[in-house]
Order: sequence, then C-alpha cells, then structure tokens
Amino acid sequence: MQKRRLGTRGPEVSAIGLGCMGMSFSYGPAPNRQEMISLLRSAVERGVRFFDTAEAYGPFANEELVGEALAPFRDRVVIATKFGFELDPAGEREQLGVDSRSEHIKEVAEGSLKRLNVDAIDLFYQHRVDPDVPIEDVAGAVRDLIQEGKVKHFGLSEAAAGTIRRAHAVQPITAVQSEYSMWTRDPEAEVLPTLEELGIGFVPFSPLGRGFLTGKMDAHTTFDSSDFRAGLPRFTPQVLEANQALVDLLRMIGDRKGATPAQIALAWLLAQRPWIVPIPGTTKLERLEENLGAAEVGLTSEDRAEIDRAASKIRVEGARYPEHLEQMTGR
Repeated sequence: MQKRRLGTRGPEVSAIGLGCMGMSFSYGPAPNRQEMISLLRSAVERGVRFFDTAEAYGPFANEELVGEALAPFRDRVVIATKFGFELDPAGEREQLGVDSRSEHIKEVAEGSLKRLNVDAIDLFYQHRVDPDVPIEDVAGAVRDLIQEGKVKHFGLSEAAAGTIRRAHAVQPITAVQSEYSMWTRDPEAEVLPTLEELGIGFVPFSPLGRGFLTGKMDAHTTFDSSDFRAGLPRFTPQVLEANQALVDLLRMIGDRKGATPAQIALAWLLAQRPWIVPIPGTTKLERLEENLGAAEVGLTSEDRAEIDRAASKIRVEGARYPEHLEQMTGR
C-alpha cells in the first residue's frame, strides 16, 4: 500500500484509510462484532494504516470495537476519533445536539482513551462546529490535551475555510475531514485551497457517495429502517435514477482501465492532491480489497481532464442531508 502524509506536519498513513462507522452504526443492523474485528485486522494485514471512528458511532460501540481489534497493531496504525456531540447517556437517542465546551472536550478525550485502549489519541477531530463555542476556545482545549500528551494531532470536520483559519492560528490543524466525492464537490471552492495554503491534510469521508458510486444501486434499491440513507434526499428512487449518469461515467472509464466504478471514484480523489487520504467504509472483505486496489489505478492528466469535462455536464440531484442536518455543516 502506498503511503501519504497528512499535510506538512501530520503522520504518514496509507493512501487509503478505512472508515469504521458502518461496522456498528448507521447503515442498517450492526454486523457481527467478531467478523468486524477480523475485517479490521485483515485491513492491517493488507497495508491499511489509518482508521476512522468517533464516540458518536454507536454511541461508543465503534470506538470499543476499533480499540479491541487494533490493540495488537497499535504501533503500526493511526486512529482518528472525534468529539463535539452531546450524547444521550441512556442510549435512547443517538445525539442530543452539539457540545464543544472545553470541559466536555476533555471528558470525551478521557472516554475515548479508555475505549480505544491507547495512551494518546492520534488525531482528534471536532465532529461538527458548535455555533455557541468560539472555535478559538475549541482549539485551545485541544492544545491543552496535546500539551498533556493525551492527543497528538488536531482536526476539524465539515468546517468552513474561515473557521479552519481561526482554529489553525491557535493550534495548528493536521487534517480536515469533510464529505468529498465525484457527487459532492463543495470543498473544491474554498476548503481545498485553504488547506493547501496552510499545509493541512484532507480526509474525504463518504468518498463513494455512501455506496452510490459503486454502481450497485438503482431506483429499485431499498433501505432498512435503521439505515440512515433511508432519510437522505439523495437516496429517494427518483433521485437515484436521475444521478445514474455519474455512475455510467465511472463505469465507462473503469472499463477502459480494467477497474470498477468504485476504484475509479477513489483513484479520482487520490489524483486531486497528494495530501488527500480517502476513508471508504465497508463491512465486507471483498469490498475492502476492491477499494484498496484503487491505489494501483493510475489516472493520467488526460483521464482526469476527460472525467472533469464529462462530470461538468452532469447535474447532481438531491441535497446531501435534510435541512436540519445540512445546517450543521460548513460553519
């Protein structure tokens, strides 16, 4: 597996990481825990060195899963986790709102350290910007944790360029995580140029469009009631059908390159910048191997230009999130 560095000051990680959320949360009934432990360990054996989790995934269950699975490989992997949500301790609701007060950040860090079974959190992201807490205070709280040796690197998720700059001035940011793929290109306007200027790495989540860009979905695809895609505007039957042109493009390029649509989608991301590290998630070994194979798919500048010309003529339909969730992004 090829390696990349997260920005100018971050750790060296595998060019493709692994998003772990779906192993215990959000995409339908949780898979078998022992099978997921085996999958995580198989990922390490195949060269994956970057794993993404959060206390909110479960809540708490995903961190515990990742911590147990990766314990034998602790010196070989980088684990990112997140703070910033107010969680229901009774577990009756997944999230009650955002909370990035300094005291809460430090409480979350202590819990994550125990669940991940680590001495220090490799990369600690603010999961969503809290409009009630100045980002300078958030950065200051993480700076304190770094000085105490409990956190190694600071990150933000779904933050706007201005917020990134303000936080970076207090505590240098190692990586920013946001949704980015061929059907979600919002970061290109302001976030990516800001990161390039400041030397910050970028970690695209949902790089396969929550499964859509794999080419395995169509207007007849249905979702379990526990699968959060069932409530997303982009996954209604008519919108899935309207966006098939993007998958057709990926399939056309893939046929020429001897690659799958998913591999082309990931290769396209890798070709955007040398400091971009996508984190596709999966619960299946064959999909993991397919995703990792994207690192071997070379897209020439001509390939990229062709893809961009064709993609510019395709209008992506449907919002990413319902309005109340969309308001939590890009702040």
